Amino acid sequence: MTELDQSCSVLREYGSEQSLLSKPDGSSTFVQGDTSILAGVYGPAEVKVSKEIYDRATVEVLIQPKMGLPGVRERTREQCVRETCKAALLLTLHPRSSVTVILQVIHDDGSLLSCCLNAACMALMDAGLPMSHLFCSVTCAISKEGQIIIDPTARQEKVRRTALLTFAIESVECNVLMSSTTGSFSVQELQQCIAISQKASEQIFQFYRDSVKRRYSKIK
Repeated sequence: MTELDQSCSVLREYGSEQSLLSKPDGSSTFVQGDTSILAGVYGPAEVKVSKEIYDRATVEVLIQPKMGLPGVRERTREQCVRETCKAALLLTLHPRSSVTVILQVIHDDGSLLSCCLNAACMALMDAGLPMSHLFCSVTCAISKEGQIIIDPTARQEKVRRTALLTFAIESVECNVLMSSTTGSFSVQELQQCIAISQKASEQIFQFYRDSVKRRYSKIK
């Protein structure tokens, strides 16, 4: 049985560790399969006058690739992460300040945007920033045969996909906060991918809760 023929409806193994870095206000690693991201959060902190917003905090996101300089793909992913963070954070509690999220790609083996979003949420939690809800992300690939592959690897993304869809899901009512799509797909396939992502998000939110419980039970 090849990698592409294995179960396509199950998330790969994932894990996370918080407070790895000393300088950021919050940090975490998030691993999905062989995809790994290191996240650091700084703030609320002083902001440049040119970027200052009088009634809420400014959110900046920087994604550093494993090698080389950030390009167009990184800028697109940064926008997706930034808009998701802005939807979750209670920014009006910290006007005229900035929150900066820095994401370092350690290894990319598919579903990179999802891993970035999950790492960002864990780092925001570690920083103790006020949020209206948590968020997580799930990626779906649609194969040429119409099969929906959840949390695809890099090989699955390249070899058999006709479309790639990434969703950010919030924790209260499992609504979609953000979507990023490439390729062609039908309305029915879109709805199926959303439903599958919402169902899979329950596992990730439970992982968040278990991680926090383990961390604070050790402190006691």
